[in-house]
Amino acid sequence: MSIKKLSIGDRIFYVVDYFVLFVVMLVTLYPFIYIFSASVSESGALGRGEVWLWPIGFNLNSYKTVMRDKMIWQSYYNTIWYVVVGTTINMFMTTLTAYPLSRKKFGARNTIMMFIAFTMFFSGGLVPTYLLVRSLKLLNTRWAVVIPAAINTWNMIIMRTFFEGIPESLHEAATIDGSSEIGIMLRIFLPLSTPVLAVMILFYAVAHWNSFFSALMYINDQDKYPLQIHLRKILIQYEQNHNILQDVNQGRDVIAQSVRYATIIVSTVPILMVYPFLQKYFVKGVMVGAIKG
Repeated sequence: MSIKKLSIGDRIFYVVDYFVLFVVMLVTLYPFIYIFSASVSESGALGRGEVWLWPIGFNLNSYKTVMRDKMIWQSYYNTIWYVVVGTTINMFMTTLTAYPLSRKKFGARNTIMMFIAFTMFFSGGLVPTYLLVRSLKLLNTRWAVVIPAAINTWNMIIMRTFFEGIPESLHEAATIDGSSEIGIMLRIFLPLSTPVLAVMILFYAVAHWNSFFSALMYINDQDKYPLQIHLRKILIQYEQNHNILQDVNQGRDVIAQSVRYATIIVSTVPILMVYPFLQKYFVKGVMVGAIKG
């Protein structure tokens, strides 16, 4: 619609709307810009509080400090393993659960959904879960991180809702042609469900990338620690060690702050690089169930 055809009220609405969105964008981007600027700025400028938006000077010592630790590469490998294997298991379990529950001819689907929804509000608790993992002899193994989180109920409901939105006539036509349920799911439903599949992969991958509590609870071997736990150890180490200061006038924790900002960048940039490739599907996927017609 042309701007000239808009009423005065509509023009005021669009101006206010764009202004609010611009402010929200600034509020969202500023922490990332500041953290990156602080991580590459000179320690003296950071200690004097001169860094507030753009970098002051250029210094990569904080990144060298983080990267020179050999264990960080092992933790990177562990995290990638958790993300790839965990997300594969998640998608396999979520798809095989959501598809039959989306079929109206499946008589027990309402009863099964009731029990599944029950787990969203009530659970056995932390101690019984730990005892279950121990009884399965999964303690101190990588499988203890990915198997207990094999499926997310909310994500399964989203995928089930998307499957229900696919026309039933496609299913009936494939059935008449002699296709099995597995064939219908693989050849018809999954190719038509690219948006929700991409969103589910993003949700699960981000959850595994940021996960640390499961590994902290079930794993004792440092060689199996994910990246988040190892970076946490680096932060604690540099916050407690007061002998790393190079200049007393910089303050007691300037170098520790610089290392902290560098670790945040190291842990967030890889997953942020994945998002642009899934953005076009993300917008479609999050709107699942928003419009009925």
